[in-house]
Amino acid sequence: MLLTKKYKIHPTEEQTDTLWYISEQCRFLYNHALAERKESWEKSSISITYNKQQNDLPELKEINPDLKKPYSKTLQGVLKKLDGGYKSFFALWKNGDKDARPPNFRGKKYFFTIPYNQSGFKISDNVVTFSHKCNDVELSFEIEESLQEMKIKQFEIFNDNPYKAMGDFYISVSFEIESTKKYYDNNKYQAIDLGISKTVTAINTDCKFFEAVNPRPDKYWNSKIDKIHSRLDRCKKGSRRWKRLHASKRRMEKKRHNQIKDFQHKLSKKMVENTRANTIIIGDLNVKKMAKKPKVKTITKADGTTKKVKDFKEIALSRSTQNNGYLAQFVNILTYKAELAGKKVVKVDESYTSKACCSCGKIHEMPLSQRDMICDCGNKIDRDRNSSINIMTRYLSQNAIWTGYREFLGNLQIKLHIFRSYL
Repeated sequence: MLLTKKYKIHPTEEQTDTLWYISEQCRFLYNHALAERKESWEKSSISITYNKQQNDLPELKEINPDLKKPYSKTLQGVLKKLDGGYKSFFALWKNGDKDARPPNFRGKKYFFTIPYNQSGFKISDNVVTFSHKCNDVELSFEIEESLQEMKIKQFEIFNDNPYKAMGDFYISVSFEIESTKKYYDNNKYQAIDLGISKTVTAINTDCKFFEAVNPRPDKYWNSKIDKIHSRLDRCKKGSRRWKRLHASKRRMEKKRHNQIKDFQHKLSKKMVENTRANTIIIGDLNVKKMAKKPKVKTITKADGTTKKVKDFKEIALSRSTQNNGYLAQFVNILTYKAELAGKKVVKVDESYTSKACCSCGKIHEMPLSQRDMICDCGNKIDRDRNSSINIMTRYLSQNAIWTGYREFLGNLQIKLHIFRSYL
């Protein structure tokens, strides 16, 4: 398994200038390679591959001697970033995402991430030294812990606010780790439905529910960030006031992000450690498609003229789904924590799991404002619990796990009978 950690560093003024110089050469190579790809496609409809651009690097270095100063693997890493951007764009486009856009040129005011893949770095206890030929300044940085025993694959130096490197510098470390526990199916399962107000609604084969309410730190910070943003719009970009407000906005965004991520790490760890199930089933949620654009409506005024306006009712939940906890990020965190614990996360299609009655299977219209599933068969249950039950039954039936399926349905009938007795 490949994991990533980041460590904050404090470069000196000379080291910062050197990092900016290397970043500028990386940016130049990125833009040059991107322009080459665009020109080749527009003129002759021929796609240029990463291998060709990598093989052309020695010739390009002779034309532009400044490219000899960064470490050679760093330049190859820049070309891999561009190639990865194109591969991601084509994959999204083939899957029907018409909003996907190819990589764009990078501006000179933005710090370009500096990659060091496999070589070009030296580790001594908790000090990392990076190679370069720009000047005599040594790029050595002290980090929080020793990296000697890690199987490191790549380092990246980046800035969390790349515009003029106004933020803090970090080193990102990608390393391999092997789980000491191996997965095996113990006939215990847990199904999870993801949501906004409740991040997790889970049920196990014994029909015991677990729910985690989202603290929604984004609601606290969004209003404050919006006020700062409106003041920024009335400032000249780059002025002293703009820099001060921009720094405040970045601090608030960082706090919001850290609070959300901290909640997700704690919740995922709690879920993995406190369940006996070795198989965790989760709905395959396409978070990107959950965001909606405002529809344009044409209204007629009293004088007979028409006007086009945007209807923002359709995007009421777009900000919540995209900024509230990053549901896709939570799935990734849960997946790697489960793998380290010898467990497995399985994704299943969750189409109609919220609309289908878990008792009789009848499909209902379920607007988001309706939080309870009320069916003609007498079933009345929370919509998130109903969805988690359907996810569990769908996985067990699709994979022909009949012992667990029959056990779960038996426990479910008892549970639903108890629910109805309280109505």
